[in-house]
Amino acid sequence: MTTPAAVERKSPSGTRPRLGFLGVGWIGRHRMSAIAESGIAEIAAMADASEMALESAREHAPGCEVVGTLEALLDAELDGIVIATPSAMHAAQSIEALERGVAVFCQKPLARTAAETQRVVDAARSADRLLGVDLSYRFTEGMQRIRELVRDGELGSIYAVDLVFHNAYGPDKAWFFDPRLSGGGCVIDLGIHLVDLALWTLDFPRVARTTSRLFSHGEPLRDTHTQVEDYAEARIDLVGGATVRLACSWNLPAGRDAVIEASFYGTAGGAALRNVNGSFFDFRAERFRGTARETLSEPPDAWGGRAAVEWARQLGRGGGFDPEVAHLVEVAGALDGIYGR
Repeated sequence: MTTPAAVERKSPSGTRPRLGFLGVGWIGRHRMSAIAESGIAEIAAMADASEMALESAREHAPGCEVVGTLEALLDAELDGIVIATPSAMHAAQSIEALERGVAVFCQKPLARTAAETQRVVDAARSADRLLGVDLSYRFTEGMQRIRELVRDGELGSIYAVDLVFHNAYGPDKAWFFDPRLSGGGCVIDLGIHLVDLALWTLDFPRVARTTSRLFSHGEPLRDTHTQVEDYAEARIDLVGGATVRLACSWNLPAGRDAVIEASFYGTAGGAALRNVNGSFFDFRAERFRGTARETLSEPPDAWGGRAAVEWARQLGRGGGFDPEVAHLVEVAGALDGIYGR
């Protein structure tokens, strides 16, 4: 239930919302910078355990108040909060903010399981507060173009989707390797972006069945409760007959920094988003007609902060609960299937 204090803090349509940032490491600072440059919100307060991170963040918001805890942020009369903390904290921190009447934009994954994700969505619905998750690849120009082709029927009936995300480096923080804290390995870290892209592009068809193989250091994963995977292959069969194939990894010797691809094949043609020269940030989208291809988009494309900016824009318009976030539970359910949960 929305509290009286929450009603008072709700940003009226057309005003600049006051935002707080919980976690201002690289990702948090990048989203802060994007929102600050857009001019559509006030960066009012931030919190992080790292003084170095706070110093770097001050460059993007020199007048921002620095506080010590989430509770102090929520006492700062904010309209919204951007959460960029370790994965295990996302759900509880999001729920706490939403129940205080503060809108939330959270780094992915929103939670470690579908059940946990459902609790956050329920909290947003109950509080009638805007909830967003940083599934940023949706906002690449290439995927926007591909989704339009699919939804307009230009590719015919989609029957196959191939997804690839290989990161040659892998994470540099210990919590990523503890499934209790991370929820899993490369699938929930990298694969979530592409599984979301596939389901979002196809308008979230239901999953019929999922099969997968998970590996750690070249050996089949023995126990998802104590280990995380660094290589995974999965097949997601969708109601209606289409199939989605996913391959993702950390530290794969792929001969480049990253291999990132999302390819859609239909009865009237195909289209694919692929990274350029191993880049994590530069993408080219192409449409296929038999052996011919045409370019839909290519670099440069400053897409990284668009999801955060769009969330802040919706918040400034007075946006409350967005029913579309219920699809986050379906994405989390697909990942649960890959993990055998």
